[in-house]
Amino acid sequence: MKLSKGILSYIPGLCRMFSKGTGGTDSARYCYSVLLRHLVKAYNNQLPTNPKVVAELGPGDSLGTGLAALISGADHYYGFDVIEYSTNQRNFEIFDELVELFKNREKIPGEDEFPMVRPCLDTYEFPGHILTDERLNESLRSDRIASIKNALSNLGKKNDQILIAYFVPWDDIKVMKEESVDMLFTQTVMQLVDNLPNAYRVISRWLKTGGFMSHSLDFTCYRAAEKWNGYWAYSDFFWKLMKGKRPCLVNRSPHSAHIQLMEDYGFKIVCDNQIRDMAGIKRSQLASRFRNLSDDDLIISGAFVQAIKK
Repeated sequence: MKLSKGILSYIPGLCRMFSKGTGGTDSARYCYSVLLRHLVKAYNNQLPTNPKVVAELGPGDSLGTGLAALISGADHYYGFDVIEYSTNQRNFEIFDELVELFKNREKIPGEDEFPMVRPCLDTYEFPGHILTDERLNESLRSDRIASIKNALSNLGKKNDQILIAYFVPWDDIKVMKEESVDMLFTQTVMQLVDNLPNAYRVISRWLKTGGFMSHSLDFTCYRAAEKWNGYWAYSDFFWKLMKGKRPCLVNRSPHSAHIQLMEDYGFKIVCDNQIRDMAGIKRSQLASRFRNLSDDDLIISGAFVQAIKK
């Protein structure tokens, strides 16, 4: 069954069947939780927490996390994806729900509601030390909320100070001005990117000096194997057949590859919170390509990484 999906994706018209949705950002509470977790961790790591230009790779089923960033004070949001999952009908529904969550200073939905969402926090109380009453009173002004809605109706066109842009596909560096982004974040996306070096190169070019990126990384196999890291037991040929033309399947790059690329493209790592899982396959089961994986990479099943552009 795992192999058949990849093979079937080569048949014209069937690939889209395997790309119907991503889950997660179809919920306002999920989007609220994700955005606030990234901001809380930024605060804890002494990074800027009031970015005006925010970008996201892989927003998925909606632009909800970006809308949460706008509601909390950002002026520009750029969403980049490989497939156009987002629809404006759902975006408007989520936007209205998000406004209420921020107005009510709701607690951050935590592990009881979203047990698989990372990073975990020490407390899920509303971060009033970041989103102060003064800041929210300004960002939630009725005319500003109307401007965000107008920008959502006219993607790519600036409305007052607000701009929302959505690019599919996303990996052309020319779609956005270099050195223009304050914060770029992803939520379990970078492990799905086929050309990982290019992705980090593009991110580095887009971010301002002193800007930062924030990534929740999930290295598990997305049911492509019995063990969470079982994809490292597959030959390149078998993996090519299994992946087929599906756009979102793990790239099999380990934790250290991400860290190395970040450093290669001019980032200073300020946070690397790792999740370790000893229940995966053992070194003796690795395919020849992965025999030199470090002991750490073999057991790191996830990480939350924040890095500042030097």
